Amino acid sequence: MKVVLITGTSSGFGLLASAALAREGCHVIATMRNLDKQDRLLEATEDVKGRITVMKLDITNHDEIDQVVESVMEEHGQIDVLVNNAGYAQGGFVEEIEMEKWREQLETNFFGTLAMTKAVVPHMRERGKGTIINVSSISGRMAMPGLAPYSASKFALEGFSESLRFELLPLGIHVVLVEPGSYKTPIWSKGREAVAVDEASSYREKTDKLKGVVRQIEENARDPKEVADLIDKIVQESWPAFRRPIGKGVKATLLARHYLPWKWLERAIVKRMS
Repeated sequence: MKVVLITGTSSGFGLLASAALAREGCHVIATMRNLDKQDRLLEATEDVKGRITVMKLDITNHDEIDQVVESVMEEHGQIDVLVNNAGYAQGGFVEEIEMEKWREQLETNFFGTLAMTKAVVPHMRERGKGTIINVSSISGRMAMPGLAPYSASKFALEGFSESLRFELLPLGIHVVLVEPGSYKTPIWSKGREAVAVDEASSYREKTDKLKGVVRQIEENARDPKEVADLIDKIVQESWPAFRRPIGKGVKATLLARHYLPWKWLERAIVKRMS
């Protein structure tokens, strides 16, 4: 039985992936920052509750990370898969976002993931095998206006993961990036609600337009179970490919980014925000 440690499992991809992997026969250590939100996960995994262990973990608290990893190793003696899923999206325009908000975004989406990885890698290295799945985003390959902190954190995650893949592959450890497009998860509504702009702001009109675009994306987003199923598939693979883009229009966006002149792309994006 594979032991899978997942962060950010109170909703979205983390919750669904926990359920999918438990049904596949894995023992899932499902972590979340607030245990008051565990009811949805427990309800979704009622049929496999013997394969789910819920633990409190705030990935910005490095002492908690060490405690959780140590506890899992004492109980199970191994961590076969680490799924770094915890994260959120900070919206707003660069000029108006407070520096503290930037730091909080990077602390969670990047440094938290980095700390989790550093805590788990030594145990995988000793066994000579393991898989680390970092849940990134299409925003880590193609940035959009109004989401600079989120994109910055995911661009950082992509570069870190690429370097880590080269370092760990000779040791039998596979690093994989899952790059979802738009899916129906709470990240959209939370990100939209977090944007507060003064009535006198020079960005008031642009912010209203951005919120409308985000709301439209949210309404047309796909079922997040697709991403959970992909994570499940990666866990079962003996040699998983590195980058795994998924979602409506994602591959077309990446092709456009690679082959089209930059001026064409920026005109299209600016026009949509106008």
